[in-house]
Amino acid sequence: MNVCVFLSAADLDVRYTEPAHRFAELLGEGGHTLVWGGSDTGLMKVVADGVSGAGGRLSGVSVDFLAAKARPVTAPDEMVFTRDLAERKATLMERADAFVIMVGGMGTLDEATEILELRKHGRTAKPVVLLNTAGFYDGLREQLFRMEAEGFLPVPLTELLFIADEPADALAFLERTVTGP
Repeated sequence: MNVCVFLSAADLDVRYTEPAHRFAELLGEGGHTLVWGGSDTGLMKVVADGVSGAGGRLSGVSVDFLAAKARPVTAPDEMVFTRDLAERKATLMERADAFVIMVGGMGTLDEATEILELRKHGRTAKPVVLLNTAGFYDGLREQLFRMEAEGFLPVPLTELLFIADEPADALAFLERTVTGP
């Protein structure tokens, strides 16, 4: 399974890096491929190193202007460079069988809302997991449930995404959903 992970390239506290590394190990141990932003910095590096170290494959998608700033330390099995962020996002989404949204900033939030909007409109059926590490997305979860309760979502939230608090739960959901029972 090709799992696209949307996440931060920032160096973060251990409360975020340890669960991200655990998810990466599980992904690699399962023989899955990480589809990610291709960076060797921050949480992106933690996840890429974890997947690679556990035997998984790496498929990086970066942008030409970012390539000068960060090169993968972990040699990816595949590396693609795009002209701009929009093309990068489209390429990430095209190459993935499923998505995991980890902790991140504005870029992660942009990627998350786009994939959820595509699911809402039936433009993709690929599963999406929001990994709510250390309660990072508690506020977003509350807002999403409010949107649903007040009629802003035309489909139930549970049809758009699965919210997991633990890395093992996130991967188990994807494996059940993408590869069957």
